[in-house]
Amino acid sequence: MDRPLSGVRVVGLEQYMAGPYCTLLLADAGAEVIKIERPGTGDPRRAMPPFAEKDGVKKAAGFMGYNRNKKSIALDIQAPKGQEVYKRLIKVSDVVVENLRPGSIDRQGLGYKDMKRLNPKLIWASISGFGRLEGFRGPYSDRPAFDIVAEAMSGVMHQVGFADKPPSWTIYGMADIYSGLVTAWGVMQALYMRTRTGEGQFVDSAMLDNMIALNESMVVLHSVAGQSPERGKPKNIYPRGAYETKDGYIAVNIPDNIQWKRLCETIGRVDLVEDERSKTGTARAKNAEFLDPILERWFKGLTREEAVQTLLDSGIPAGPVNRAEDVAADPHVKARGAIMQIADPEVGTYGFARTAPHLSAAPNLPTVPAPGLGQHTREILEGMLGYGAAEIAQMAKDGVVQTAAKRG
Repeated sequence: MDRPLSGVRVVGLEQYMAGPYCTLLLADAGAEVIKIERPGTGDPRRAMPPFAEKDGVKKAAGFMGYNRNKKSIALDIQAPKGQEVYKRLIKVSDVVVENLRPGSIDRQGLGYKDMKRLNPKLIWASISGFGRLEGFRGPYSDRPAFDIVAEAMSGVMHQVGFADKPPSWTIYGMADIYSGLVTAWGVMQALYMRTRTGEGQFVDSAMLDNMIALNESMVVLHSVAGQSPERGKPKNIYPRGAYETKDGYIAVNIPDNIQWKRLCETIGRVDLVEDERSKTGTARAKNAEFLDPILERWFKGLTREEAVQTLLDSGIPAGPVNRAEDVAADPHVKARGAIMQIADPEVGTYGFARTAPHLSAAPNLPTVPAPGLGQHTREILEGMLGYGAAEIAQMAKDGVVQTAAKRG
C-alpha cells in the first residue's frame, strides 16, 4: 500500500532517542530512512539494556523500538572517502534529520550551510537542546542536553510530584519523544512549502522550546493570573488525580462545576454542590484537606471496574491507572492495534507501540524490523550511489564502511 511519504528519502544523522524517534515517524509514514552509523559500534542505543536474546544473539529493546522500517549504512564521515559517500547521499536525498552535539557536523563542513549548496531542495531538521537558527540563538545554544534537562528548565519538572517531595521527572525520554514528534511536524511543513517554492530550508527544533510549548498552561497562568503552578498543590481545578479503590487506582478529573455536580450526586453528597468550601474549583483546591477524606472513602468502597463504570454512567470521564501488563491485555488497545507485532528473524516477535494517527486510506504501518549495523551499506553504495564492487571492498578494508550486517 502506498504510504503518505512514499518517495521521500530521509538521511538520519541520529543517535539515542530524539532523532531516531523523528525518523521512525517518517519511516512509518512511508519515507525511505537511511540511518548513518559509525562502523563497529553504531548508534549507542544498540548497546543499552534491556535486550531481546535468542540463540546467542542480543538486540537492544530501545534500538529495536525506535529504528524499525529503516536502512542502516555504516559509514565513517570523518574519513575523506566517507565524506565523499556522504555528499553523494545528500545530493539524492530530500531530508536530513540530525541530533548530534551542536556544531559537531558543521565543524566538519558537512552541515546544512555547506550541504544546501549541493542540494538546494534539501530540508535539514536539527534537534538540539536549545536551538541553532541564526537570529534566535541564546546563551545556551551550544550546550548539550538530555531530556531531563529540558523538563527541568521548561518548568515541567517543578510541577511533577508532591508538595513535600523533590521535583520529579515524567516518563523516561518524554522530552526526546515529544521533540521527535514536533520535528517530524516541522519536516512535514517544510516538505509542503517546498511544493510551492521548490526550495528546502532549515528546521530548528529545540527541546527547551518544545517542552515550554507542551507546558503552555503554566505560561498562560503566569502571564494572565500571575500564578506559578506548584506540584501537588492545585489552585484552580479539584479534584484531579488518582484515587485508590479496593483493587487499584483510577484517574479522575473534575474541571468545572458541571462535572462537580455530577460527582456530588454520584457519591450521595449533593450538599457539597453549594457548600462555600466546594462551590468553585478554586474553593475546592483550597479546601482539599476537607474534601479528600470524603472522596477517598467513597472510592475505597468500590473496585476499579465498579468505580469507573459508576462514574461513566454519571457522565464523568474516568479510567483505571494501568500497569504495563494491563495495557498489553486491554481489549480496546488490541482493537485499535496500538501495539503492533514485529517479527525479527534473529530474536523473535515482540510488541512495539504503533505511531499515531490512523489514516483511513492507509491505516496499516510497515513492520520491517530494525536493521543490523551496516545491513544496507552495500545496497546503498551500489544501487543508489553507483559505487563498484572493487571500490566498496577497498572502503571496507580501510574501515570507511562496514558492509556485513553485524549481529546486535
